[in-house]
Amino acid sequence: MAQRTDLRVSTLAELQRKFTLKEEDLSADAHLSAKGMSFDTESWEIQGIGHLCVMKMKAFLGMMRMETVVIAPTCVDAPLFNLDWVKAFGNETQIAELYDTQLAPWPDECQSEFLRLRDGIADLPDAPNETARWYDSILYPCSFHKKGKGMTERLSGAAEDYLKTYVGQLADAQPCDKTAKQVMVQAFAERLFAEGGPAVDQVTKLFGEQTAKRLILQHMYGVR
Repeated sequence: MAQRTDLRVSTLAELQRKFTLKEEDLSADAHLSAKGMSFDTESWEIQGIGHLCVMKMKAFLGMMRMETVVIAPTCVDAPLFNLDWVKAFGNETQIAELYDTQLAPWPDECQSEFLRLRDGIADLPDAPNETARWYDSILYPCSFHKKGKGMTERLSGAAEDYLKTYVGQLADAQPCDKTAKQVMVQAFAERLFAEGGPAVDQVTKLFGEQTAKRLILQHMYGVR
């Protein structure tokens, strides 16, 4: 059986090679469950860089599983980075997204590194187009959204390649105006919560607006 990369393990290992991580106390929000769905959430300060969140979800007695990694830089001027893996009833989905939350344009040479990685999995089937979302306009075209069966090793490899490349770029990124960068990340998180997305909508439905707001703004993106 093909082995899948655990996003939490890979992300922590990759970041800890270059940065110091300080885990945050999420109290009761760390473990939530309702209607057969359970969510485990962890977050860290990446010192000198920004915020990290890892969330895992299980439902339908484990027949549906999800892992999400969010890295939100607030001390260096790099894009917001998101990795998602979902397995549901035999289908696997792997998503790698880079969002424009910068103060200055992202250099072409940085984008080109990801475009080369994306081209390496161009033969794998893209996930069907879903309803257009507001964040599509700030999603970099070097992102990918793949879905299918029997692609575990290549999807995991692509996720790891994106992660390693992104962490390498974080290490080389220049410090920026932290207050101004936090405003960009906060604007993204608040609009995501206000206008919704698949995960936001589900969490709000299960746990209510107050808890969902803490999970999305505070724990996932590191803003209040």
